[in-house]
Parts: sequence; C-alpha cells; structure tokens
Amino acid sequence: MDIKDLKGIEYFTELKELRCNADIENEGMLVSLDVSRNTELTYLSCGFNQLRSLDVSKNTKLTKLFCGGNWLTSLDVSKNTMLTDLVCSFNQLSSLDVSRNTELTFLSCGSNWLTSIDLSRNTELKELSCNGDYYYEGILISLDVSKNTKLTDLDCSFNQLTSLDVSRNTELTNLRCYSNQLTSLDVSKNNKLTLLSCSENQLTLLEVSKNTELTDLYCSSNQLTNLDVSRNTELESLGCDSNKLTNLDVSRNTELIYLSCDSNWLTSIDVSRNTELKYLYCSSNQLTSLDVSKCAPNIYISADDGIEIIR
Repeated sequence: MDIKDLKGIEYFTELKELRCNADIENEGMLVSLDVSRNTELTYLSCGFNQLRSLDVSKNTKLTKLFCGGNWLTSLDVSKNTMLTDLVCSFNQLSSLDVSRNTELTFLSCGSNWLTSIDLSRNTELKELSCNGDYYYEGILISLDVSKNTKLTDLDCSFNQLTSLDVSRNTELTNLRCYSNQLTSLDVSKNNKLTLLSCSENQLTLLEVSKNTELTDLYCSSNQLTNLDVSRNTELESLGCDSNKLTNLDVSRNTELIYLSCDSNWLTSIDVSRNTELKYLYCSSNQLTSLDVSKCAPNIYISADDGIEIIR
C-alpha cells in the first residue's frame, strides 16, 4: 500500500470500521492518521505502517484496535473503555496503561520496550501475548497474571522473566514461556493445558503428572535430569532435546507422532509401543542401536552415524 495519508477521512463521520493496515511482509507507507472526527468507529486496523503517533482519544466506541507494526512510542487508550481487542505489538512502547480497559479479552503487546505491565484490572482477559521473538527479544522482567483467572492462552516467551506464577490461571490451555530465565515452573494447577512450551530456560525440574490433557510438550534446552510423561497419554509431540536425561520412558505415549530427544545422555530408547511415531530425532546421545520396526511406516529418523537401525 503506497498511500501515505488518508486526508478526507474526517468527512466520513458515520464510519464504523476502518481498515488501512498492510502486513508484516509488505509494510505500508501510511505516516499519519487522523481519526478524531470519526467518533462512531468501533473497529480500527492500521497495522504495519509507519505511524509515529496515533490519537484515539475521541474514538470512545472502539471495541477493536489493531495498530501493531508501527513506530509508536506511546499509546493512550484510557478513553477507550469499550475495547475488547487490542493489538499494539511490534512498536516502540516503553509503557502501556490498560487499567481502564476492563473489557479487554484479547491483548497482544509483545515486541515493544515494556519491562512490566499492570494487568490487575483486566480480569476479563482470555488471551495475552506479551512475547518477543528471535529478532526482537522482549525485556519484560516481571509479569503478574494472578488476577487474570480467565486466561486460556498466555505467550510470554522471549523475555527476561526469572519467575512466573500461573497457579491461579486454571483455565489455561496454551502456555508459551520459552526463552526466559525461569529456574522453576509449577503447572500443577493447570490441568486443562494442551500445549506447554517452556524450552530455553534454566529448569532443573518439570512436573507434568497433573497435565493429562497435554498434546504438545516442548521443554528443550533446560537442565532436566528426569522427565516423567507416563501420565501424559494424549501427547502427540514431545521435544526434550538438549537436557541431561539419562532415561526417557515413552511407552505410555502411544499417540506420539513427533519425538525429539537429541543431545541428552540416553543409552537406549524404547519406541516399540509408539506405533504412530513419524518423526524421531535422537542424535548426540549414547545410543548404539534403535528399533523402529513397530513405528509408522517410512518414519523419519535423525540419528548419529554408526547406530544400528532396525526397521
């Protein structure tokens, strides 16, 4: 989109929805946007442009605001008390006040310059993304979600968190907290979890016996010496590579399709009961042989040279 401004939009005073967004691969050219006269707006999407400021103080009927992927250094949504969805990720925000946005159910504010965010008033939140990424690491050093008991999806990955308390978030189904500095993680109260991704932390212990609904578990690049997945019979994907495991029992995980246990201290691994297994990564261990005769036909195997593979 080569449009640099939307002069004239102010005359559409009854406008309820405005979409002038680009996308992450094709950045827009919009450098300014004045919606102060568009007081009936309920939906505004202006993401992935080149906006340095955005004034929505007059747009008090807004319920959905998508302004991610711009160059915003500040964003005032204190007058937008009807907001249910707010996406302001990939900007340059160093603070974000959502204390008056008590109707929020969806908030995406990752890849900014936030070191903390107060969510104590946002008790309706169901989905929260405050993550960074491989190219834009976040700098969140604390996150309190104790008041957000309706959360079903939390992504706080690629930050600098040293602790994370999700004991009151019993509705969580998806938790992504990988690439932080966590030394412990208690998910014993989160028995609705189907996805847990906590790789690239400093965990020495991970107890998932209460998480019997898990289908995807990724705990690679930690310091785990033991991993008991005997109660996780719904598991389809398990990534536990780059730990210190000497034993891995997947005999009860008969739904497994994907298993990655590279770079551990395993001397053997029994996959005779994993008849659905299609992908097995087990290099850089101490294996001498591998029997995959009971696994899925044409299983893909990544293993060290010289290992005897029985098909």
